[in-house]
Amino acid sequence: MDLKFDKEHVWHPYTSLSNPPEVYPVVGAEGCEIILEDGTRLVDGISSWWCVIHGYNHPALNEAILNQTKSFSHVMFGGLTHEPAISLTKKLLEIVPQGLNKVFYSDSGSVSVEVAIKMAIQYWQAQGHPEKKQLITIRGGYHGDTIGAMSVCDPISGMHSLFKGVVKEQIFSERPKCKLGKEWDDKFIHDLEVKIKRHQQDLAALILEPIVQGAGGMWFYSPMYLKRAKELCEQYDILLIIDEVATGFGRTGKMFACEWAGITPDIMCVGKGLTGGYMSLAATITTEQVAYGISTFMHGPTFMANPLACAVATKSLELLTSMDWQEKVLSIENILRVGLAPLASNKAVREARVLGAIGVVEMKETIDVAAFQKMAVSRGVWLRPFGNIVYIMPAYVISEEQLQKIISVIATLLDLDFFKKSTVSFV
Repeated sequence: MDLKFDKEHVWHPYTSLSNPPEVYPVVGAEGCEIILEDGTRLVDGISSWWCVIHGYNHPALNEAILNQTKSFSHVMFGGLTHEPAISLTKKLLEIVPQGLNKVFYSDSGSVSVEVAIKMAIQYWQAQGHPEKKQLITIRGGYHGDTIGAMSVCDPISGMHSLFKGVVKEQIFSERPKCKLGKEWDDKFIHDLEVKIKRHQQDLAALILEPIVQGAGGMWFYSPMYLKRAKELCEQYDILLIIDEVATGFGRTGKMFACEWAGITPDIMCVGKGLTGGYMSLAATITTEQVAYGISTFMHGPTFMANPLACAVATKSLELLTSMDWQEKVLSIENILRVGLAPLASNKAVREARVLGAIGVVEMKETIDVAAFQKMAVSRGVWLRPFGNIVYIMPAYVISEEQLQKIISVIATLLDLDFFKKSTVSFV
């Protein structure tokens, strides 16, 4: 593999071109392992940015794509439809929170957030309230890298500083201080309530990652915060957008993380695990009230509802709902809890926390990602920390032996010096 050419011409994500970190040439992947060109097999601890929920090279998912290619691989979705899109929509509506029943497809999680933002703004325009075009969110959030999505990412740890004056400035409430599993106090929602009340005339929607803030720091917060946030949206007449791109399809132990609070949002974004990591596909799902309030929505991606992506997504959801996914996720959670708890006593660690198939080791200092990865690869594990966060978000089919290996490698690496610099800002 021509790595010299790659270094000179291929631009990898969140990477310096002048001083790029090492990349590892992949020639195959199966189950929960990535296979490198030299034959090294790496246990993947993060399921390729959290999307390969069934593992790599799954025969049923392979077959779904191959079968669809025999008919057609793509047609435009404007004025046409097809069985893969209809089947996927039926499957989605079987599992999403009750009340969500209109599905708009797009290419990626970031775009699904863009779609949600546009839906919220167009909805209020159609209701005769064009002034309602501002968004409110909480600090520590991350919703994607496109311009609209960037505007609701944390303005300090996100990308506002790079694009100040270009990205629309939204309203930010403080990050929820109510940790998951801790006693609730209404003071935790006070800042959000004050800001919603103050700006209600201009607000189109509140957007949140439910229960788990992902790339903003893997922060877990109380479901009561989300429940109260939903009540505030209803009280002050703004829409609630829930970004389930990272948390959807069982990752937290519920099919969707908003179920921990027992709520239905007005608009919900899903992606990542939707296709089992096979193809880029996302969906923005909304209620009849929002959909009919908009009527003709002004958005239309070229590859919207791509038949190959829809076919493999349908099969992925069939696999998920036909297996005991909750038991699988609970098993991962138990192993992570037992394995990561002792790491909290390490002098370099601030906290270790677990929810569902998510394990987090938060360090006191920023990690040198390139150095950390190199040592992990040398021990047969693929991890990609960001900032001061080491995390595990594996495929649901990972074995206990593989999971223990990941935990063991993290424990070993914590005693080494990886806290000098960070070559990667995000996930």
